[in-house]
Amino acid sequence: MSERIRNSILASKLMSAEQAAEIIRDGMVVGMSGFTGAGYPKVVPAALAARIGEAHGRGDRFSLNVLTGASTAPELDGELARVDGIGFRLPFNTDPTMRAKINKGEAEYMDVHLGHVAQQAWSGFYGKMDVAVIEVTTILEDGRLVPSTSIGNNKTWLDIADKVIIEVNSQQPLGLDGMHDIYFGTALPPHRKPILLTAPGDRIGEPYLRVDPAKVVAVVESNAPDRLGHFTPPDAISKKIAGHLVEFFRHEIRHGRLPPDLLPLQSGVGNVANAVLSGLREGGFTGLTSFTEVIQDGMLELLSDDTITIASATALSLSPEAVQEFVDRIDHYRSRVLLRPQEISNHAELIRRLGCLGINGMVEGDLYGNINSTHVAGTSIINGIGGSGDFARNGSLSCFVTPSVAKGGAISCIVPMVSHVDHTEHDVAILVTEQGLADLRGLSPKQRARTIIEHCAHPDYRPMLQDYFQRALQDSRGKHTPHLLGEALSWHQRFLETGSMRA
Repeated sequence: MSERIRNSILASKLMSAEQAAEIIRDGMVVGMSGFTGAGYPKVVPAALAARIGEAHGRGDRFSLNVLTGASTAPELDGELARVDGIGFRLPFNTDPTMRAKINKGEAEYMDVHLGHVAQQAWSGFYGKMDVAVIEVTTILEDGRLVPSTSIGNNKTWLDIADKVIIEVNSQQPLGLDGMHDIYFGTALPPHRKPILLTAPGDRIGEPYLRVDPAKVVAVVESNAPDRLGHFTPPDAISKKIAGHLVEFFRHEIRHGRLPPDLLPLQSGVGNVANAVLSGLREGGFTGLTSFTEVIQDGMLELLSDDTITIASATALSLSPEAVQEFVDRIDHYRSRVLLRPQEISNHAELIRRLGCLGINGMVEGDLYGNINSTHVAGTSIINGIGGSGDFARNGSLSCFVTPSVAKGGAISCIVPMVSHVDHTEHDVAILVTEQGLADLRGLSPKQRARTIIEHCAHPDYRPMLQDYFQRALQDSRGKHTPHLLGEALSWHQRFLETGSMRA
């Protein structure tokens, strides 16, 4: 590790994960690195979970408030949740064990726009941060830190935490050095200055994280990969959704509303997002750029042949196969990838200035364009809103995509009224399913309803939606946004009682 830990002062603080875990005590607020399963600490959380399990075995209380950039991996969320070590969690989670604890009411969870977390943490909304546990690639001679495969909220955690534990992961490639852009110019209102970024490839900061050496209480060695899943090739439904969206972009170019190289792309994680990116390549688009949160397999493919010339994000979220491609050609990608803090990647001012094209998934949408991105039947959280709201509200074009049905057709993803609202109709421009695309711009609520039913609803549910809408037009007290309030959520209730939304 001598080439990884080059600062003598910090090298003197080298200890085992078990020794570092002893620093963390019951009731502490702990900031962890990690964003979409990348760049999270690998060994300290496991040692901490073992310690918490032993404490609970003795009948002692031991629970933490855990803050991250976004989701992490089983070695962090899963291990700590398994021993009931997390009493409060934010801002995003994908771990099934943690999710079960949250939905059983055994842990508190705060779903937060990712672009808001840093400012709220600085303002003290989440309490004083006791300890930060941050994975890095290298500690330089002067004590600066080469970040890992994600940045997330690491800059903020290093700034506000009383104590810092650094994990140096020797499995992360040394070639990451130079791929990051850490901006130190943010401030709390009212002392803000404009962030001078006008193109996704602009560098506005420096390549390294800073930390006060006096705050560093432990340095721990690790050697483990990010735990990321395998992405399956886009299926027929995803390809249809992608085809509708790509054709829509061509339509906008013909009408002069988009340039031939589009506007900076923001893409959520998943097969549909990967399918859209593949569709852009197959459609002959070139010279594209991206200002997004996560670079996943589909975007890496476009970066490999310069279909996308520059991608700005806060994390790499790659399958093991894509990780190998990334490592093998890291010199190629270093000039095409910039990783930033999420308070920059998800910053409203920058998203609005760049005019990002936001493409995000949803659980369900309703007749008027309201979107539920996070909950099943209005009560059970899936993952969280993530950064979709940052881009939906502030981008130049907000697109939400989903198959028209789920669970083999038992659930319609177009419903009379969403069971939980994450994005209001005011922030939604385009809805896309495999059935078609609904352009909601410039439409009144009733016009939106007719367009969504016609273009996005599955044929099995379209007559039911038309029937509901027609009766609402006739019987609703208000005619601007007609609803039958006693019936609006009956589709969800029927699903809970019978296992299907079908009448």
